[in-house]
Amino acid sequence: MTDEKGSFYLIESILAISILLMAIFIVNTIISIPSPDYSYDTLDFKTSQDIMETLSGKVNFTDKSFIGSISDILKDNKNSKKSIKEVSDICKEKFDTLNLKNYRFCENDVLDGKVLASSGDFSKASNVSQATREYGDYSYSLYVW
Repeated sequence: MTDEKGSFYLIESILAISILLMAIFIVNTIISIPSPDYSYDTLDFKTSQDIMETLSGKVNFTDKSFIGSISDILKDNKNSKKSIKEVSDICKEKFDTLNLKNYRFCENDVLDGKVLASSGDFSKASNVSQATREYGDYSYSLYVW
């Protein structure tokens, strides 16, 4: 009879150790999973589509997108010269944080193609990547080369 109890305790201890090891493995896996970084600082965006996707995206539902924010500034101030200057400054700062060297960002509909921010010589540009996004009445285009 003692023999049967001994094998029962052995099986129970092996089962307990297995459960403990599985729990340690699960905790270790959860800890080592990298969390997504929602920083807008980028290192190597290849196309204007990638950049425009970032500018028009939100981190969560309570945030405004970059394009939404600049559109609101323009709309709230009725596209005044002061608001266009403010938006241009914001755009230049944003593209500087994205480490872009050659770009052109403009609004096509309401401001009739007004260039809000640019860097580099667009007339000598080759291999230009272009993306357009709309927000309300505004349509923004980004050219990267």
